Amino acid sequence: DHGDRRDDLGALLYRLMRRVLAAETPLLAAHEVEMWDYSVLVALETGPAQTQARLASAIGRDKTRLIPSLDRLEARGLVARAPDPADRRNRIVTLTAAGREMLGKCRASIRAMEAELLAGVAEDDRGPFLRALQQLAPSRPP
Repeated sequence: DHGDRRDDLGALLYRLMRRVLAAETPLLAAHEVEMWDYSVLVALETGPAQTQARLASAIGRDKTRLIPSLDRLEARGLVARAPDPADRRNRIVTLTAAGREMLGKCRASIRAMEAELLAGVAEDDRGPFLRALQQLAPSRPP
């Protein structure tokens, strides 16, 4: 349809993603958490990652680039890495109580920003919009 002049979905999502990341980054920085660190905390919320490789895959990060995030998070006591009893070469990554608390603080800040962002969308459209995004971009457990 040549009458459809809306921007492509990719362009719309890219602009929205840039806007959300620009708003989230300083919120996370206030908690001294980097974006990839937050992704790790979120991924571990549902349970331990049985391998660092699986965790890297779950958050879309290269395994070698995940290590600095894990080092930072472990140094702060937000995650724990322990040898796998079944394979000593493997490390199981777990969210600690402090990590769960930090995740809650970060998420509360982000949800407040999201509420502000979504305030410009008609109230009746917010639920369907968020449900459609969940369907199009389901989360993958680590």
